[in-house]
Amino acid sequence: MTIAISIANEADQPSWDAFVAQHSDASPYHRYAWGQAVQAAYGFTPRYFIAKQNNDIVGVLPTIEFSRPLLKNKLCSLPYCDLGGPLATELSIVQQLLDAAKQHAKKQRFDHLQLRQLSAANQPPATPEQLQGLKVSMRMALAQSAEAQLASFKSKLRSQIRKAEKNGLHSETGNSETLLNHFYEVMLVNMRALGSPVHSYQWFEQIVKHYGSHCLLSVIYKDDIPVGGGLIVKNGTMASIPWASTKAEFNRLAPNMLLYWSLLAHCADNGIELFDFGRSTYGEGTYKFKTQWGATPTPLAWQDFNKGLAVDHSQVTNNTGADSKLSGMVKSWVVGSWQRLPLQMTGSLGPRLRKYIDL
Repeated sequence: MTIAISIANEADQPSWDAFVAQHSDASPYHRYAWGQAVQAAYGFTPRYFIAKQNNDIVGVLPTIEFSRPLLKNKLCSLPYCDLGGPLATELSIVQQLLDAAKQHAKKQRFDHLQLRQLSAANQPPATPEQLQGLKVSMRMALAQSAEAQLASFKSKLRSQIRKAEKNGLHSETGNSETLLNHFYEVMLVNMRALGSPVHSYQWFEQIVKHYGSHCLLSVIYKDDIPVGGGLIVKNGTMASIPWASTKAEFNRLAPNMLLYWSLLAHCADNGIELFDFGRSTYGEGTYKFKTQWGATPTPLAWQDFNKGLAVDHSQVTNNTGADSKLSGMVKSWVVGSWQRLPLQMTGSLGPRLRKYIDL
């Protein structure tokens, strides 16, 4: 039977999302809303390839035309998140979607096509030695209720959650404009403290708008002061948390523990079976934080095509010696300089830079 590949439009959104919702390899980022938010907030053009057989969807590949000043443009699946790539009912359809994306990239003179995916499920489990230093996706199966989820945690973790509550912190969840403003206030402060440009307010506004009930904000308060904030997006029985922040001056009160618990509790009580804590470097700080909740690593296998040909990253030599030291010094200087800028300036300048950082 003939497979027809085309670029999806707004009329395809309901059937696109229905296909993504039932696909076992899909993430919340595969939903049509991600591309809508990217276009509305940053102006990049989504190219969502759709495969149909007798008018039924049998495969999808969401991509974004990602243009950067003075750098080569690329077709990315997907920017600003960990996961994208093709979803299909058969491997042959995956290849047809990839071929269509490569042809489109060539036509638009985009040298580069990037797919962000998990490692194949049929690969043998990686050993700790093999995972050392690699980027991994941290995931956890959830219990069927918040009560059961809390009972599954070790006593130390439960006491850390209670510590936040005893310290006078409380959480509020929803999608209101007030929560969004308070979430962004925390993000702005935290990203400057990390020495990194912050996304625009419009980006998060568009995520909330287009994901609707498939998005949830949680803000942690000390009295009336927002001290922590996180955002999750959902698809089917899976939820992902792409952004979570706290104000460092309040970290002694354990806002991070209550923040994650508020979102995990919501998910457990609302039919979510798998929680994606996001990307971490194996063995480092954020990895250890996520493992205490029960998350386990799955290697990320991002794949690049240059002019249609797969790039073999094993042949790329990492910087060593003097080059590596110089790179580290430059990064340290940039981070330190950003941390010293006035908050208002980072809020104005940051989004203009962050737009072009696809990670």
